[in-house]
Amino acid sequence: MKIAIIGSGNVGAALANNWLKAGHNVIFGVRNPDSPKTRKALALIPNAVIQNINSAVSASEVIVIATPSDAALDLVPLLGNPSGKIIIDTTNSIMKRPEPYPTAYHALKDILKHEEIVKCFNSTGFENMLNPIYKLSLPGNPEIGIDMFAAGNSRAAKEAASQLSKDCGFAECFDFGGDDKVELLEKFALSWINLAIMQGHGRNLAFKLIKRTE
Repeated sequence: MKIAIIGSGNVGAALANNWLKAGHNVIFGVRNPDSPKTRKALALIPNAVIQNINSAVSASEVIVIATPSDAALDLVPLLGNPSGKIIIDTTNSIMKRPEPYPTAYHALKDILKHEEIVKCFNSTGFENMLNPIYKLSLPGNPEIGIDMFAAGNSRAAKEAASQLSKDCGFAECFDFGGDDKVELLEKFALSWINLAIMQGHGRNLAFKLIKRTE
């Protein structure tokens, strides 16, 4: 896939690293190529392509929003016409949100009048996006991929997010529901933040959905 990642922070850099390894074409769309975040991304991914946001979007099939949530309103005029493209919103409205909208997802969908949008890659830390494989403390030290989750009404966007999740190394990308579950998925992310940071368990923890077979 041709993927434009808007934002070059930890999340964008982690996703880009794995998607490039999987053979996808990735372009970072940024406002300032000389910013510290962009230089950090380039240091982690030496072959990264950097363009302005509009050029990156024009060359892409998938647009990944990896900025702070409240930046969504400022991004809208820079994205141009996303018709025919899929938008993946990775943000969480924790400290700030794109007023008067509850999430960046709702802001982008309403202002752009764009239906092919999905909330995904928001429910865990960037370390787990960079390496979603965990070694278990069991005989033989087996390895498993952790799980990702996606919410939104668009089936096509969910299918793209699911494929890109697996290309990163996640075992599954579970359907979390439609537009009405987007805010719940952000609260699910807050559960990870609570456990990892506020409760002091550390960032090397993740969610895995287990189903009983008997």
